[in-house]
Amino acid sequence: MPPLNTSRPSPVTFLLMGIPGLEHLHVWIGIPFCSMYVVAVVGNVTILAVVRAERSLHEPMFLFLCMLSITDLVLSTSTLPRMLCLFWLGAHNIAFDACLTQMFFIHSFTTMESGFFLAMAFDRYVAICDPLRHTTILTHARITIMGMIVVIRGIAFFSPHPILLKQLPYCRTRIIAHTYCEFMAVVKLACVDTGATTRYSLSVASIIGSCDAILTVVSYAFILHSVFRLPSREAGFKALGTCGSHVCVILVFYSTAGFSIFTHRFGKNVPAHIHIFIANMYLLVPPFLNPIVYGVRTKKIREHVLRALRIKVT
Repeated sequence: MPPLNTSRPSPVTFLLMGIPGLEHLHVWIGIPFCSMYVVAVVGNVTILAVVRAERSLHEPMFLFLCMLSITDLVLSTSTLPRMLCLFWLGAHNIAFDACLTQMFFIHSFTTMESGFFLAMAFDRYVAICDPLRHTTILTHARITIMGMIVVIRGIAFFSPHPILLKQLPYCRTRIIAHTYCEFMAVVKLACVDTGATTRYSLSVASIIGSCDAILTVVSYAFILHSVFRLPSREAGFKALGTCGSHVCVILVFYSTAGFSIFTHRFGKNVPAHIHIFIANMYLLVPPFLNPIVYGVRTKKIREHVLRALRIKVT
């Protein structure tokens, strides 16, 4: 851990640059970003409301889906409103403490997102590969414990980030070349050697992301193996279509997050605007897609939403 240097206090504010080289397009980029945010909020709130209102949906799959929806709401809300103020209002200033708070929410809830993807993959594995024991294996108590482990893991591993950055002296520019307060973008502004801090952050993100991704892939590999052995071709195609859409969302999340992590480590020649644009994607696209893939394409949720809409119309 770098030593505390009291002769150079932390800055009062930072300046978020946005997407370098694309400043003239910020207004237009904000339009699809805002649309995705509105869909994410409406979709995830709808899922939470429907599952809460219908006791028949208090099943493992839907309980994990609610945890994922809460994570999506926090993750997107911690970034999008501030980003839109930057794009549309030119609000570049962000207080130092607000920057550290945003950083904590982004990194910890991204880790929780990964954990809930893994939990949902495990739920689908048990439901398809061992359906008779599904409710006995995934009881409400065990689901609660799994959710708590995912949350505690995200908080525990990424709480040191703002604490470490709070102690660093900043004597360089206050400009953060990013659309939000990303750890690696902020740590570069420190005027001491931050090698150990950087290695800790990249190592934790890489290990957690790799382990979750590998275990998720293994779960879906077992699922596919079981699906191809189903006697009914119609049931096999139905399960394959459901799992296929889930895998697509997971691939988007892990591919964009992995690209961002490895670009920091190895991709020195990757243009900044491409890196930052993709770094925004893994915060925006999953919260936007999850309600569509897990909600609209799920028959029980779709039926309850349509029934509620019909009642309100009549």
